[in-house]
Amino acid sequence: MKILLHICCAPCSIYPVKTLREEGHNTMGFFYRGNIHPFTECVKREEALRSHAVDIDLPVIYQKGYDLEGFLKKMVFRESNRCSICYHERLRTTANIAKRGKFDRFSTTLLYSKFQKHQEIKSIGNAVGRSVGIPFYYRDFRTGWKEGVLESKRLGIYRQQYCGCIYSEKERYYRLSEDRSLLNRSTSDV
Repeated sequence: MKILLHICCAPCSIYPVKTLREEGHNTMGFFYRGNIHPFTECVKREEALRSHAVDIDLPVIYQKGYDLEGFLKKMVFRESNRCSICYHERLRTTANIAKRGKFDRFSTTLLYSKFQKHQEIKSIGNAVGRSVGIPFYYRDFRTGWKEGVLESKRLGIYRQQYCGCIYSEKERYYRLSEDRSLLNRSTSDV
C-alpha cells in the first residue's frame, strides 16, 4: 500500500517508518507544523526530520506557513480538550493530502508514543478517514518505543522534551521550575 504518514518529529518516525517498510508499504512522510511552539522549536524539529529523512531516503511533504494564531483560536476556552482538537487537525490535514495524492491510506507517528491518547487517536483517525474518504491505517507502534528511543540516541537526533504545543511546553517546564523552587525552599529551610 501507499501510505502517507503524519510525522510529529524525527525520533517518533524511526520505528513506524521501519515497520511500515518491513511490511512492504510505500511510505511517505508529512510534517505538520502549526501545533509546534515556539517557532524555534518547530524549526529544530523540522531540521532534524529533514536530515533523518535524507539519511533513510524517506520522501517528506513539509507543511508551509506557521499558523500560530489559527492554532490558538481553536484552543482558547477549549484547553481541556486541546489534544483531541490537535489530533483531529493533524489527522484531517494528513487525510486530505493523502486523498489528493492518491495514497491508499494515511497514518500517524502519534501511534508510536506511549504518552499520547492512543485509543482517541485511533477513533479520530477512523472517523476522519470515513469523512474524507480515505482509510486510516491503524498500527500500534508503541511496541517499538524503546527501540526507537535507543536508535534516536545512537544517531544523535534532536530529541524534544514535550509534545509540541505551547500548553505542553508549559506543563513540562513550569512543573520543573516549580519542583526546583520547592527543592530550593526546602534546602534553604534546613
